[in-house]
Amino acid sequence: MENIIEVKHLRKKYNIGTINSGTFANDVKYWFQKLRGKDTFSKVENEYGNQSFYALDDVNFTVSKGESIGILGSNGAGKSTLLKILSRVTTPTEGEAVIRGRITSMLEVGTGFNPELTGRENIYLNGAILGMTTQEIDDKIEEIIEFSECRKFIDTPVKRYSSGMYVKLAFSVAAHLDSEIMIMDEVLAVGDVAFQRKCINKMIDAIKSDDKTVLYVSHNMATVEALCTRCIVLKAGKVIFDGPTEEAITIYSGVNKEAFLKKEFKENDLTSYGVYIKDIELLERNNLEFIAGEKIKLKMTWGTNDLDADIMLGAIINKGNIPITTSFSHAFRVNKKEEYVSTLLIDTSHLVVGKYGINLTFCRSNSMESFYMQSDLFIFNISKNTDQNQIQWRNDLWGNVSSETLYLESEKQG
Repeated sequence: MENIIEVKHLRKKYNIGTINSGTFANDVKYWFQKLRGKDTFSKVENEYGNQSFYALDDVNFTVSKGESIGILGSNGAGKSTLLKILSRVTTPTEGEAVIRGRITSMLEVGTGFNPELTGRENIYLNGAILGMTTQEIDDKIEEIIEFSECRKFIDTPVKRYSSGMYVKLAFSVAAHLDSEIMIMDEVLAVGDVAFQRKCINKMIDAIKSDDKTVLYVSHNMATVEALCTRCIVLKAGKVIFDGPTEEAITIYSGVNKEAFLKKEFKENDLTSYGVYIKDIELLERNNLEFIAGEKIKLKMTWGTNDLDADIMLGAIINKGNIPITTSFSHAFRVNKKEEYVSTLLIDTSHLVVGKYGINLTFCRSNSMESFYMQSDLFIFNISKNTDQNQIQWRNDLWGNVSSETLYLESEKQG
């Protein structure tokens, strides 16, 4: 099969502690200042020296047409640098990346959008950059708008969009315009759960029906597993594994065990829903292997913004993005501007052998309306079920498995 991407001995070097002013005249001025001992940047220079490091160090791989490849690695491993080189945003220091086809990329929210232009105008702008004619874009624009769920705001300047709306429109543009390669870097984490599932299904359809090639970076192992048949694992700029997804996730979890057992979150636009999660940690274990019937014990630090209500916390166990079972806590009262530490015990007794993800959702107790969800906090594995009378699952019955009430012990932060 034809290789649509070939990466050969790729290296990218960055300097630490060296600041470029942006113009030749200022560089000369700062050089003279340094000679006179009055360099305004000397503190940075002295602290770090003229050190350098390789964000990518002799990276080699090929991608065949129609493949979907996951790029895994902890923060700073070189994932985003690799995608920026493949997207022609930056150039390599050494080596080469051969691309045979047009690329649409989403390296961060809003990449490639002009904030002053409307959503509709940005669709035409992105299409023109790819070399499409106005007629070709006209033929696809209704499908793009419909998929994005932004029709009401499509003629509004995108600078007024929320980050979620940016992602929805940007992904829709990338998925529907005529390109052979799609590059996605962690952007789906901003979208809601339903839209994430919709995007994954769209990418799978694009791979199967349009023969598109996908490079996908994410810390969400459930979406990586659903989308990718092969993964490349990076560590400190080097490729440490290139092979099947399940084995790659196992290797990545071993390399980055701390990130798998404890997760910290940045506040984002979801906090407008009244609550936020600061961090969550798996307790009393150093791995994510369970026997059915063992309790998953999580410690969560979370807080409220403007929420003053009776709520319930729900734990959703899913398999391949399909909800298997949900358990809810008893209702409890939260107050505005309070921070809590909660311990959760999640039931696994009705799970058969396999790999699962955990989502957490907050609901109003009087309506069961979900107003916040955090997806795929942990990917865990049921390696054994000792119950001789366990249920033999059928795919069409998934979601009907019952679980115990979610045990929740909470206390306010002092």
